[in-house]
Amino acid sequence: MENFDMSLVDWSRAQFALTAIYHWIFVPLTLGLSFIIAFMHTKYYKTKADKWKNTTKFWMKIFGINFAIGVATGIILEFEFGTNWSNYSWIVGDIFGAPLAIEGILAFFLESTFIAVMFFGWDRVSKKFHMLSSWFVAIGSNLSALWILVANAWMQNPVGMQFNPDTARNEMVDFWEILLSPTAIYKFLHTITNGYVVASLFVIGISAWFILKGRHLEFAKRSMQIAAIFGLVASLVLVYTGDGSAYCTAKDQPMKLAAMEGLYEGGNEQGLVTVALPTPCKKYGDDKNDYLFAVKIPYLLSYLATRNFDGYVPGVNNIIDGDKKHGIVSVEERMENGKIAINALKEYKTSEDKIVKDKALETFRENYKHFGYGFLPDKEAAIPNVPLTFYSFHIMVGLGFYFIMLFAVILFFSIKQTIDKKKIWLKIALWSIPLGFIASELGWVVAEVGRQPWTIQDILPTMASTSHLSVSSVQTTFWLFTVLFTVLLIAEIKIMIHQIKLGPKEERS
Repeated sequence: MENFDMSLVDWSRAQFALTAIYHWIFVPLTLGLSFIIAFMHTKYYKTKADKWKNTTKFWMKIFGINFAIGVATGIILEFEFGTNWSNYSWIVGDIFGAPLAIEGILAFFLESTFIAVMFFGWDRVSKKFHMLSSWFVAIGSNLSALWILVANAWMQNPVGMQFNPDTARNEMVDFWEILLSPTAIYKFLHTITNGYVVASLFVIGISAWFILKGRHLEFAKRSMQIAAIFGLVASLVLVYTGDGSAYCTAKDQPMKLAAMEGLYEGGNEQGLVTVALPTPCKKYGDDKNDYLFAVKIPYLLSYLATRNFDGYVPGVNNIIDGDKKHGIVSVEERMENGKIAINALKEYKTSEDKIVKDKALETFRENYKHFGYGFLPDKEAAIPNVPLTFYSFHIMVGLGFYFIMLFAVILFFSIKQTIDKKKIWLKIALWSIPLGFIASELGWVVAEVGRQPWTIQDILPTMASTSHLSVSSVQTTFWLFTVLFTVLLIAEIKIMIHQIKLGPKEERS
C-alpha cells in the first residue's frame, strides 16, 4: 500500500477548513438577508411609503458589503480543489464538477446580474421590476447554495454514479438521483434555513442596538418584527430538516451518528442525549463508560435513527468490530476486501490477458463498496474525532432551541408594541448575533469532521485525496490565507459598523 505523507494531509485539511470557516461566516448572512430585503422591498412596492424604501436601502448596503467578501473567499475555496486536492478532483471531477458548473452558469449569473439592478435600479427601472430584482437575487443566492450542497451531499452519500476502471474515475449515470437524494434535499433545506436564522438574529440584534441607543426606533421595530417572523418560521423548519438529516446520517453514515452521540456501545432502545459529559480519553475497545454523566430521553435516539422506538443503533465499537446479527461488516474485513478491490484494479489495468482482466474486473466490482477501506492504515483510522463531533453537535442543537425561544419572545413583544421597554431582551438579542454564526459553523464541523476519514464516504479517504505538494508550500499558503481572511473579516466588520452607526437615511439624526 502507498505510504501517505500525513503531515501534507493534515496541513491540506487545515487550509481547506480555514478557507471554509471564513467563507461560511459570510454565506449564511447572504442567504437569509437577501430574503429579508426582498420582503422589505415588497412592502415598499405595495405601500409606496418612503419608510420602507429607506429600510430596504439600509439593509441592502449591509448585504452588499457581506456579499463582496463572501464571493472573494468562495472563489479561493473552489480553486483549492484543484491545487490541494487534485487526486480527489481527478477521481470525482465528472460528478462533483457538474453541480459546481451549474452553480456558476445558472445561479451565480442570475444572482450577479440582478444584484446590479437591485442596487442601481432605483428610479432607472420600473418599481415592479426593481422589486422583482430583489427576489431574483434571493432566489439566485439560494440556488447557488443548492448546487454546492448537492455536491457536498454526494460526498456524504455517493449515489447515481459508477466507477470506470479504465479511467479510474467515478462517472455520473443518474443526475436526478444525485440531485434528489434524501441526503441532498435535507442538507440543502437544513443549510439554507440555518442561513435564514443567522440573518434573522443579525437583523434583530442590530435593530435592538438602535432601540437601546434610542435611535431610528420605528425603523428598528419594523426590521425586528419582519426578522422575528422570518426567523421563527425558519427555526421551526430547521428542527424538521435537522431530524431528516439525522435520519439520513443514521442510514448512510452510522459512524458519524455514533460520534454525534458519543456512543461507543450501541444497542436497541437507545435514548437521546440531551446533556452529557463524555468520559475524557475514552477510546475504542476500552472498558470505560461512554459518559461521566448523561441525561437522556428514553428510546428517542432509536426512534430518530430508525423510526422505531426499539430500533438498533450501532456505536463506535459495534461498527469497528462488526455485528453480523445486524448486518454490520467489521472494519478489518472491509479493509481486507478493500485491498482485494485495489489489487484487482491494478491487475485489470496492467494485465494484457483478457481472461485475467475479466476475472480481475469481476473481483473489483464485487468488492468496490469496500474500496476506500483498503487505504486505511488500521481499523481505528475509521473513527472520527468523537469529542469534537459530540460537543459541536450538542452545542449546535442547544443553540437552535434557544433561538426558537428568542424569536418567539421578540415577536411577542414586537406585536404587543412593548419591545422598546424590554431592555434585558434587547441586550440578549444584541449579544446573540455571534451565537448564530457559532451554531452555523458548528453544523459544518459536525458534517465534515464527523465523516472523517472520508472525502467520499467509503470510497475515497482524505489521505488518498491530496495533491503532490510540498508541506512547506501548503504551510506558507495557510498562513498567507490566515492573514488575508482575517484582514478581510476585520475590514467587513469595520465597514458594517460604520454603516450601522450612520443608520437609515431618512432617520439620520
